[in-house]
Amino acid sequence: MTDFKGMSIDNIIERGGIAESDVLKMRSVTYADGRISEAEAEALFRLNDAGLPAARAWDDYFIEAITDYLVNQAAPYGYVTANNAEWLMDRVSRDGRIQTRNELELVINVIDRARWSPESLIRFALEHVRTAVISGTGVLRSGHELKPGFISEAEVELLRRMLYAFGGDGSVAVTRAEAEILFEINDAVSEREPHPAWTEFFVKAITNAVMSMSSYKVPTREEALRREAWLDSHTDLTPLGVAKQLATGGFSLLRGYRALTREESALDRLERQRVEMIVNEKVTEGEAIWLAERILRDGRVNANEAALLAYLRSESPDIHPSLRDLIERYAPAA
Repeated sequence: MTDFKGMSIDNIIERGGIAESDVLKMRSVTYADGRISEAEAEALFRLNDAGLPAARAWDDYFIEAITDYLVNQAAPYGYVTANNAEWLMDRVSRDGRIQTRNELELVINVIDRARWSPESLIRFALEHVRTAVISGTGVLRSGHELKPGFISEAEVELLRRMLYAFGGDGSVAVTRAEAEILFEINDAVSEREPHPAWTEFFVKAITNAVMSMSSYKVPTREEALRREAWLDSHTDLTPLGVAKQLATGGFSLLRGYRALTREESALDRLERQRVEMIVNEKVTEGEAIWLAERILRDGRVNANEAALLAYLRSESPDIHPSLRDLIERYAPAA
């Protein structure tokens, strides 16, 4: 019999549903002693895996309790280690994919609440959006009739939430691992007229990575990636039109980015090394040469990549020579 702080999980499963009173009792006993053991966390997952009809309070409690266990109770406190991230990924993806929306929300919440999580965890979350876009299947597309190769505004906003969560409160640039998945999503939608919300997000996110690779200090992700209000009313929402509006509509690189001093560069390297030691996973660094090669991987520049290059050219930042050469060769006038 599986117990959770004296409550029988088997009895709840046999009864066929998670009642409001069950959740209230779980919450009460959980915070009476202030801790959840690994066995108790496993018991909560077993109950969630049963797929029972549940009171609305269950999802909130489940996400809160498991997040608390991973972020605030598992050492080192406030951080998610590579081992703990692997445990979470194993628990929410029994066949390699997240099965329920509350498990996806759990992963995002863990990333958001932690001071730092391994890149493997944010990559795992982002890959589920990529799967939904490329194949038209997965937990995000449950109950929806959407074609492969299409990204909706709701999925763009989910990606924005994920990148906000991984960035935390500091000025953390979009990583190579994140940028790679964004490029894969962009490749999947390149044969269609891309959603303008996706173009705006893609250009901003990759610009953030480009500027970091070019030794610039980046703003917070909330500032760098926020959705532009003019998307609801701008008349030209083609990729190049979006790039032009970004260049003239107030999203200036000069406002949010500045060159790092030598001392700041050294401090950034030390902080990255400190985080790597805590979470036991290397933080990938983007390289300008990699980015230039990534854009040309399939031998052509698609509409959103052209919009990105046009935007970078119009802003004329002092960026890496390999990217400057790419801009001169492929960027349309913006």
